[in-house]
Amino acid sequence: MAALSVLVDVESQQLRCLQGADVLRCYTIATAANGLGEEKGSFRTPRGWHTVRAKIGANAPSGSVFVRRRPTGEIYSPALASQYPERDWILTRILWLSGQESGKNRGGQVDTLRRFIYIHGCPDEIVLGTPSSHGCVRMRNVDIIDLFDCVTVGTRVQIL
Repeated sequence: MAALSVLVDVESQQLRCLQGADVLRCYTIATAANGLGEEKGSFRTPRGWHTVRAKIGANAPSGSVFVRRRPTGEIYSPALASQYPERDWILTRILWLSGQESGKNRGGQVDTLRRFIYIHGCPDEIVLGTPSSHGCVRMRNVDIIDLFDCVTVGTRVQIL
C-alpha cells in the first residue's frame, strides 16, 4: 500500500490527503496573506517538502485555544475574540511541520520548525479559500480534526 502524504496547493487554496496518487480527502484552506517564502519573520508560507514533526491537541474539544502550542483552557467564541483582538487564533489541533530540504526550508533563517509553521484550526468566521494567514495553513476545526486523525508523525507534506 502506498504511503499517506499531504499536498498543500497554494494556488487553489486546497489541502489534499493522498494515498499514493489517490485523493482520500480534500479541504479548503488559507495560506499566508504575504504569499510564499521561507525567511524567518516573512510571515509567508514555506514551500517544499516537510514532515509532520508533532501532533498537538489530541482529544481537545473543538475550538480549544492554543498559545505557544499549549492549551489555554479557553474555547474560542466571538466574545473571546473581541476581548483579544490581536491574537492569531490557533484552535483545536496543531500539526507542527519540519522542513526536509536543507537550505530551503531547514536550517538557518529558513527553518520551518523554528518558524513555528503549523497546519491548525481557525475560527469558523474566517474565510478560507483566500490567502490570509500569518504563514501557517489554516483549516476549519472539523477538517483539522479529520486530518489530524488520518496522519501520523512523519507524514510527508508538500507545499507548492
